[in-house]
Amino acid sequence: MKKNLLISLKLTAVFIILLAILYPLTISFVGKLTPGGGNGETISVNGKVVGYKNIGQRFTADHYFWGRPSAVDYNAAGSAGSNKGPTNPDYLALVKTRIDTFVVHNPGVKREGIPADLVTASGSGLDPHISPGAARVQIARIAKVRNLSYTVVEALVERHVEKPLLGLFGPPRVHVLKLNIALDEITNQK
Repeated sequence: MKKNLLISLKLTAVFIILLAILYPLTISFVGKLTPGGGNGETISVNGKVVGYKNIGQRFTADHYFWGRPSAVDYNAAGSAGSNKGPTNPDYLALVKTRIDTFVVHNPGVKREGIPADLVTASGSGLDPHISPGAARVQIARIAKVRNLSYTVVEALVERHVEKPLLGLFGPPRVHVLKLNIALDEITNQK
């Protein structure tokens, strides 16, 4: 009995040292070597932090491109999807509400022309990107509200399409915050 107790205490001490001290220190050290030093990569405008590279933000004003909806209100402390399936009545009602809202703000767009990523949340609820199609479908609204030509806004979107990693991994995408910052810049230059 004493032998088993001693072995258990030794194993507990070893795992406390490994998992409660050495592992967190190693992860913290590795985090310091990453961009942002483990605190996340920030995006700044005129020296002021306006957001994070990998965390989406809510944009609902007509003069900005809208991002993907979030099931967690873009709270990085509580990353999660909605956990509701595609046949869940509450989920379907929420998506219908998002579609109705989008159509009201983008009257030239038909319901079936709305990309899914503008009305459904991502698995993390934090996605800062939308598909190029989701950006393109908003160009007419942005051009009208900002009094810009359609072709100027379209060119801006095309410049902000990020290609797949190595041309192979992942779909093309558009970072919404970076696009909106560039949109503000061209509007302020006008």
